[in-house]
Amino acid sequence: MKIAFATQDLKRVDAHFGWAKNIAIYEIGPDGYQFLEVVQFDGDLKEDGDEDKLGPKIEAIKDCAILYVAAIGGSGAARVVAKNIHPMKVNQPEEITDLLLKLEDVLKGTPPPWLRKALAKDREKVLNFDE
Repeated sequence: MKIAFATQDLKRVDAHFGWAKNIAIYEIGPDGYQFLEVVQFDGDLKEDGDEDKLGPKIEAIKDCAILYVAAIGGSGAARVVAKNIHPMKVNQPEEITDLLLKLEDVLKGTPPPWLRKALAKDREKVLNFDE
């Protein structure tokens, strides 16, 4: 499953989704995690009510199941959720590796229902009409 992190410094979740300079994307499973890519954004990212800047960010994370952010606006959260991506807000900047290790531990056990649903995003729905 792919996880996205809104980050300014590429080490911590420390950015508002709309203002993030970087989105770091990792693949994670019960046996570990792997860094995939960083998608960088430039231009005027400050809070200004410009919803157009969210489009490229949402496109960058479209294959992700979870998005970790320091904050996210209401319309941004609605657009992320509409893509079946679960936004997770951190209360203070947290190391990306710490969050990945915690999530890996949860995946080794019995994940909560919302996480099982997020995991299902990776699996294709196969309909067998013969059965």
